[in-house]
Amino acid sequence: MGKSKKSKVNKRPKQTGAGHVRPSKALGQNFLIDENVIDAIIEGSDVTEDSLVIEIGPGEGALTTRLAERAGRVVAVELDERLVKLLNVKLFGDENVEIIHGDILEVDLNEIIRSRMDEYQLTNVRVVGNLPYYITTPIIMKLLEMGTKADSITVMMQKEVGDRLIAEPGTKASGAITYSVHYYSEVSKVVDAGSECFYPAPKVDSVVLRMDLLDERPVEPADEDFYFRTIKAGFAQRRKTLQNKHTTHKGYDKTKKEQQ
Repeated sequence: MGKSKKSKVNKRPKQTGAGHVRPSKALGQNFLIDENVIDAIIEGSDVTEDSLVIEIGPGEGALTTRLAERAGRVVAVELDERLVKLLNVKLFGDENVEIIHGDILEVDLNEIIRSRMDEYQLTNVRVVGNLPYYITTPIIMKLLEMGTKADSITVMMQKEVGDRLIAEPGTKASGAITYSVHYYSEVSKVVDAGSECFYPAPKVDSVVLRMDLLDERPVEPADEDFYFRTIKAGFAQRRKTLQNKHTTHKGYDKTKKEQQ
């Protein structure tokens, strides 16, 4: 809800060990290090002692430890085995935290939610995470389309993607994913996060959005699959039209080129 304050540092000692893991470029790891942004995520996600938190990509646990202070139970899903080992050591003694080594796109989230809600008698589910840029959309769409039994999803993503998600359907800034996200949820911005808020600092800025899942859809299409296929086809046609206008503007003779 507003911009984050500037972080005083955007780096940390680069040596591994002593509680740190070298970030993996292949996994798109940029660890959140800004306390102001962490505070905003904690407040913006509405986590309480009655909450089950599913954390996606806990990294080195900067957000995890803070979530554990408020939540009834935190289940953190981490793909990187090095970080799983680090987190198990770092969070040893935190009895309300559980680390699962797995791919968030593969794990059965609804089964995890069902079993933990029953076991710990919790009343609401909050999904929270710092998403890798390269798989942001697949993760969000999985959470929405699979009917995740969550009350809200509060996640960090690349600002350009966030701007598309929070745009109003029908506006110039909207895209196919805008309609999908607004179909399943009500979207709001929690906080902006500049590149200096991470280690290593990415080349782009980020934003945290909160999606409150809707009990009732804003529209009721007769065929949901056809509805989304039509939207995607419409935006694909729009891109094609823009490309054609661009090539014409550049003096590109498409007919002549195709004849060559």
